[in-house]
Amino acid sequence: MRHASRWIAAACAIASVGVFAQQPKVVAPPSAAANPAWVPPGSPGSPIDTDLFHAQILLDAAGFSPGAIDGKHGSSFKQALRGFQEGHGLAVSGTLDTPTRQALLKVGRPSAVMVKLGPDDVQSTYVYPLPKDPEKQYKLAFLGYRNMLEKVAERYHTTPATVVALNGPEKLIGLGQTLRMPNVVPISRDYVGTHPDGARLMALLNVDARQPHGDHIVVDKSEGALKVFDPSDQLVAQFPVTTGSTHDPLPVGTWKVTTYAFLPPFHYQPNLFWDAKDNAKEHRLAPGPNGPVGVAWLDLTKKHYGIHGTPEPSTIGKTESHGCIRMTNWDVMRLARIMTKPGFPAIFQE
Repeated sequence: MRHASRWIAAACAIASVGVFAQQPKVVAPPSAAANPAWVPPGSPGSPIDTDLFHAQILLDAAGFSPGAIDGKHGSSFKQALRGFQEGHGLAVSGTLDTPTRQALLKVGRPSAVMVKLGPDDVQSTYVYPLPKDPEKQYKLAFLGYRNMLEKVAERYHTTPATVVALNGPEKLIGLGQTLRMPNVVPISRDYVGTHPDGARLMALLNVDARQPHGDHIVVDKSEGALKVFDPSDQLVAQFPVTTGSTHDPLPVGTWKVTTYAFLPPFHYQPNLFWDAKDNAKEHRLAPGPNGPVGVAWLDLTKKHYGIHGTPEPSTIGKTESHGCIRMTNWDVMRLARIMTKPGFPAIFQE
């Protein structure tokens, strides 16, 4: 673990120095570019349902993550509603019914915020093109974001396509430019008690410092969610997760989270991956938000297993993992803030 810590420190230095990428526009993804006629959110033809968008913002603020905020129905949104309802003593329906709307509105947060982009929004070490093959990734010194749009989207808990849908494909992006973004801006960034590496990442990923105290977590494969309970067994937070596959099933049992590593390097061992190429070799991959484990690794007492981030937040709950518990980068950092000390129980069940 000492060796890993040195790697983390080096990675943080790279990320903080960074460079600016010159990208003048919010470049639309191919699906959006195919239909260039843009309409503001809330107007007919917009891919964003403003009611759902606001509900996702409020769920995120309340600690019941809907995953990537996009203003659309989906399994993660439904599961977040169920978690919020359970945690607040409401009928668990998974629908945005009147009692749930009323309870969410008590969070008291507008759905969007106008952001004048500063250094924390756009400064980074960008890597484009970013190879998907670990055999090519190992040659890189840092597995960073591909461009400003990807970084800004992750910082505001959303997707590049949603940023385009909120602002239009002709909107400029860069230092000093103003974008309409999901309102996930923290009320507090006082991360006292958190390791400086973790605190830096929490600030960059807009994780509010004010979090409930968690005592233990439960991951249920059938629900696709990681639930956080306080010492009185009250549900206080919930996150969508990817929990394994038929090749690498969820390791059912009671484990403990022993250590945290922020911006860790990754020891790629192809013999542990059923889908690795026959001639693949072991490599130590550089850290970065687009690395195989994202921005954080929470190590479990189950060998080779952990809870970690991901380079593809929009796939959480929709694709398979290699047995580990995979979360969005902002959610894994929030979990690290809720569970401030290693050693907490992690119960995995089907």
